[in-house]
Amino acid sequence: MVKKLFSRREALKNMLLGAAGSFLLSAIPWKSFTAMKKDKSRVILIRDENLLDNSGRIDPEVLKNMMDRAIPVLVGDTDPATAWKKIVNSEDTLGIKSNEWSYLPTPAELEQYIKERAIEAGIRDNRISIDDRGVLQDSIFQSATALINVRPMRTHDWSGVGSLIKNYIMFIDKPQSYHGDNCADLAKIWKKKLVRDKTRLNILVMITPLFHGVGPHHFNKKYTWKYNGLIVSFDPVAADATGLRILQAKRNEYFGEEKPISPSPKHIELADTRHNLGNASSQDIELIKLGWEEGLLI
Repeated sequence: MVKKLFSRREALKNMLLGAAGSFLLSAIPWKSFTAMKKDKSRVILIRDENLLDNSGRIDPEVLKNMMDRAIPVLVGDTDPATAWKKIVNSEDTLGIKSNEWSYLPTPAELEQYIKERAIEAGIRDNRISIDDRGVLQDSIFQSATALINVRPMRTHDWSGVGSLIKNYIMFIDKPQSYHGDNCADLAKIWKKKLVRDKTRLNILVMITPLFHGVGPHHFNKKYTWKYNGLIVSFDPVAADATGLRILQAKRNEYFGEEKPISPSPKHIELADTRHNLGNASSQDIELIKLGWEEGLLI
């Protein structure tokens, strides 16, 4: 029997948050972050202390409940199934842009959850693809009307952090052409024809983020921790900026002093100030925190 994850009081809180958002968000709410950038971007940070077992494996049922709690609040609804129908619909061809970095990939459990919810929303299985480095050769991605962007947050030798913004670099024939100046202009990719105005949802995976490393393929498990979180938003910049604040706070806590990420992950701020993709300033972000509060760091 699955453990009851949330109390009736928390369920009521979710319903009220969803109702409050429904006035602000249209029937196609994923357009709101580009069309209404002058307004605050809604970001949902949800955590659950039971997401990982003692061996570090994800509990799929806990993950599902986390997403089913976060999505209605983001959309401004009270039911996960109807909320997902405001994100994708039966007419869509969907590309789920994942990340396959071997040390910290997008969890298969999350990829499967997204696919299942998309099918329930009416998209046929043969019009859904999950891919990362092969998106330019993937026929589904080439004809996609909708994209869902999902990847783990980690430090990165070229861009400061591997972010949702950076996750679209595989839509470029020569990704190295965006590596200059700490990958400052990654947001330009989001204006390319293949992806422009197609992103319906961004999910930044903060389950075991990597907060420190040196070198292009660095990974040391001691620089990860069980944060057990997910950040969900229509605005990739706001989601990344929120994840970045958490990552920086963890670094400061771990090293016992201010320890700025190097190189500077300036592509996130510039996505706002230079490229007008979304909101990076905390003053322009409506952050809603759900679930486990211990060690929140933000």
